[in-house]
Amino acid sequence: MSVEQQPRSDAEVKELVRDRYASAAVRVIQSSGCGPGCCGGSSIDPVSVDLYDAGEEAEVPVAAIQASLGCGNPTALAKLNPGEVVLDLGSGGGIDVLLSAKRVGPTGFAYGLDMTDEMLALAEKNKAEAGATNVEFLKGNIEDIPLPESTVDVVISNCVINLATDKGQVLREAYRVLKPGGRFAVSDVVSQGELPADLRQDMEAWVGCIAGALEENEYRRLLSEAGFKEIEIQVTRTYDPRELAESMASGSSCCGGASPTWDESAYARFDASGGKVVSAFVRAEKQVEG
Repeated sequence: MSVEQQPRSDAEVKELVRDRYASAAVRVIQSSGCGPGCCGGSSIDPVSVDLYDAGEEAEVPVAAIQASLGCGNPTALAKLNPGEVVLDLGSGGGIDVLLSAKRVGPTGFAYGLDMTDEMLALAEKNKAEAGATNVEFLKGNIEDIPLPESTVDVVISNCVINLATDKGQVLREAYRVLKPGGRFAVSDVVSQGELPADLRQDMEAWVGCIAGALEENEYRRLLSEAGFKEIEIQVTRTYDPRELAESMASGSSCCGGASPTWDESAYARFDASGGKVVSAFVRAEKQVEG
């Protein structure tokens, strides 16, 4: 990143995220025969590769797999029970919503929330192909969830909260819509150690799931301030920062797919300080009142 580059506003960050994910949806719709994750990348994305097993992939349409831009598999790590109501924040092409709908069965329900029209259109197509009747996709922002309070049993998300500019508000909204005793169970990119400021300010890195990653202790603090208890952060993958940079430069990164513009020495400084970029499964609970 050049020294002249100025930090972008929250609105600019959100618009860039929207544009990138809209482009990803269009690529899936226009492509055929490409594998899971981004279509058209020249190498394997280290963040999104091998998140779902063959049995799970067989349960959903191919396009839902191709549009999977996550960093984990919250439906495998979260215990979903028959009859429960699940909400997926930033549901994209709908893979985690459709898998959740199968887990909770016909007496349960799965909502997906996304702000991108192209992803919502792809998700509706995948819903129809899957024949899912206990699924609804909602348009909106994860900072302002269009559901009443105490509506859902489980909130899941897959590599999306790191993209939000006001993560505290996202977590407060997740707490609001959860029923007492409800569970927060998300996969997300997390930093262990403080990311360099210039890396955080770069937009391509943000859309690449790196610059927006919360530091682990900050994640715990924001969850606690939102009201959550029983907070646990379990590392599922650890990444080489240089490998992530090379992935974005090659166009294979599912979280961005554009060449980085930041000074790559930022990664070296982060690495030298002992910092790590990881995928983690983040669990927390909304306590039962009284």
